[in-house]
Amino acid sequence: MRVPPAAPAEAAGYFRASLAFHADVSDVAAALAAGGDTGFVLLDSRSTEAWDQGHVPGALHLPTALIPERAEELLDRSVPVVTYCWGPGCDGATRAALALAELGYRVKEMLGGFEYWVREGFAYETWEGEDRRTADPLTAPAEGDDCGC
Repeated sequence: MRVPPAAPAEAAGYFRASLAFHADVSDVAAALAAGGDTGFVLLDSRSTEAWDQGHVPGALHLPTALIPERAEELLDRSVPVVTYCWGPGCDGATRAALALAELGYRVKEMLGGFEYWVREGFAYETWEGEDRRTADPLTAPAEGDDCGC
């Protein structure tokens, strides 16, 4: 640890801010599973081919390149948007969140993206119908549905 940790107040500010900008897959899944008004719109910012390959049930499909021309007709500025793309190796959700923020939307990015949605064992939809994989024990508990974090 060549650089010492930040002072507690600085660390608290940083982590508080991080939570204001990000949501994790488990929290998004829990909000969607609770039913009713989640208080946000989940937006898949990938291509149509990627969407057809698999997407989160209930998500809105709006590729990043189309956000400037289509966001106004599809989204309500009073409802926060949570963006996702492929996964941690892709910054497409970040680009989508930036485009939406620049248009005046309140936005968060779903950490882990579609990859971690699938790896944590949540159901997803494809052009062929619904599917689900067994949870990867490196990303979610093998037994139960609460990671405790």
